[in-house]
Amino acid sequence: MLANRNIAVAMLVAPILSIIAWWAVGVFTGEKPQPAQPGRSYPLIERSNCRYASGACDLENADFKLTVSYLEGVSGPYLIVRSTHALDSMFMTVASSGSESPPKSMTAVGEHSTRWRMEVNSLPDPQARIRLVASASGSAWFGDAGTRFLQPQTDGHPQR
Repeated sequence: MLANRNIAVAMLVAPILSIIAWWAVGVFTGEKPQPAQPGRSYPLIERSNCRYASGACDLENADFKLTVSYLEGVSGPYLIVRSTHALDSMFMTVASSGSESPPKSMTAVGEHSTRWRMEVNSLPDPQARIRLVASASGSAWFGDAGTRFLQPQTDGHPQR
């Protein structure tokens, strides 16, 4: 069967042509990124570092990114959110499983409105969820993430 050169060449070229066709369909018919429209809301996707004890959780949608982390300060523990864009306002809640709590307004830190802070009573438990809403240029960005990234490592290896 491989003695016929036409079949051998076809078996080598066909996978390459299929990959090129797959790429071309994506380029010509795929969804094009568009800027956020004022008055609309957009979801933020929880990245993989939120699933293990990494110390930070990234929530993103295209070039809009929020990073949530936990810090111990002089006045007590707090959650801090860093943003790639200047925000108009930021609301967050940390709710245990089965309970709902109203969102609290976060406080801007610095003059560029890219860092936001919220004091918490203690380190959230591993089953709690962080829910947040950020407002930027008239658009709302909302996200939901687990708190496993905040948990201390017990054996020196990240929890997965």
